[in-house]
Amino acid sequence: MENINRLIRNCLIGMAAITIFATPAYAISSNAAFVAEIKETSIPMGHAAFCKTRPTECGQNSKLISYEELTQDKWQQLLNINAQLNAEIKPINDIDLYQTEEFWTYPRGYGDCEDYVLAKRKALIAAGWAPSTLLVTVVMQKSGEGHAVLTVRTDRGDLILDNQEGLIKVWSETPYTFIKRQSQVHAGRWMELADNRTFTVASN
Repeated sequence: MENINRLIRNCLIGMAAITIFATPAYAISSNAAFVAEIKETSIPMGHAAFCKTRPTECGQNSKLISYEELTQDKWQQLLNINAQLNAEIKPINDIDLYQTEEFWTYPRGYGDCEDYVLAKRKALIAAGWAPSTLLVTVVMQKSGEGHAVLTVRTDRGDLILDNQEGLIKVWSETPYTFIKRQSQVHAGRWMELADNRTFTVASN
């Protein structure tokens, strides 16, 4: 986990070579690498509507895996899928596209933040990632506006795939306030989150 910061800061989107065990610029404490859950909370309305139309995608996870081992191959998969979908999907809000405030769905060339997240989650599941490690997450931007990102739970920390940011970062390196995310146990339930990020400066 000490090496995750340099890994995230120096990652290149696409097919560039990645040194997964590079020396860190500074260390992240174990608490900062993972988001703390508090308790079960309400499901976002957009996701509740999504689950009504796709109930098989919103049930209990039959095989609960807490974290994926972040091998070189899996890291490259994250880079490729994140970059590909960020490039393929054109951003547009739900009002302009569907004439409604909230409509969560798989994008067909266009979509807003939660549509990017759903597409990335689906692509990673198809690539062999455990659904319980791929969690739709609601955050708050500095502007106070809501936003959705994908949390990928790995043995190196909770990594964030974001359509507004090309780099894949550990959650505590993002500028967001983390509000809630899908439960690992049940894809149709959500957990309230606590911001427990702390940093430890390492000597050079």
